[in-house]
Amino acid sequence: MQNWTLITGASEGLGVEFARLAAAEGRNLILTARSEGKLNTLAQELRNGTIQVEVIPADLADPAQVINLWNLAIEGRQIDVLVNNAGLGRHGQFGNGADWAREQSSIQVNVLALSYLMKQAIPHMQGAGGGKILNVASVAGFMPGPNMAIYHATKAFVLSLSEAVAEEIGSNNVTITALCPGATHTSFFDAADMGGVRLLKLNKPMSATSVAQTGWQAMHRGKRVVVPGLLNKLFAFSPRISPRRLVTLISNTVMGKTH
Repeated sequence: MQNWTLITGASEGLGVEFARLAAAEGRNLILTARSEGKLNTLAQELRNGTIQVEVIPADLADPAQVINLWNLAIEGRQIDVLVNNAGLGRHGQFGNGADWAREQSSIQVNVLALSYLMKQAIPHMQGAGGGKILNVASVAGFMPGPNMAIYHATKAFVLSLSEAVAEEIGSNNVTITALCPGATHTSFFDAADMGGVRLLKLNKPMSATSVAQTGWQAMHRGKRVVVPGLLNKLFAFSPRISPRRLVTLISNTVMGKTH
């Protein structure tokens, strides 16, 4: 049975870059996201005489589609690399009563879908001798995030879950890596209504190519947590030594909008 790499959120941004990195290594690919058209375009780019690329469109905000995705992905295939890249967010105050549907979808995609796929992948990989899981968390996971409270909370979950389960597994042939990027050049900011947020003026976004390469290399090394970029490393470390009230105050300032 051939080994395959499953990448969620593969239609754009980091997902596309992960897919290109996997293809460059000659890995067979399963690409999933909501946009079937974009997935098919990427699949055509990556297919060659040596690798296979399958497209499985799915909306990970729908629990039934998450289950169906996994069942389809493992039909006659062995998944040895899982990249949990899909993610949603929304900028705005939690208590204003608006956009609960978006926030609920963010929890479903960022937390529940990721957890389900990870939980299925671990015994699947262990039964075949091993594998690697790369979970895309965020620097946001290291601190509370006023104005993006749900997003920060979900990424804190991803980071905590990844580290805890990596410790549970130990050296049992499956590695789990949490990639914690800061601002990155993707369409996420537009989708999350983050135009004018101070953070994007203070910290120049990194390229999706650079962030993906850092995460991919860390996954291969079996590193548990990786934070790309020096300033992002500072953002990740400073909350550990600063009073929580101060961290929240600073986060509120940088996540606020200038207009």
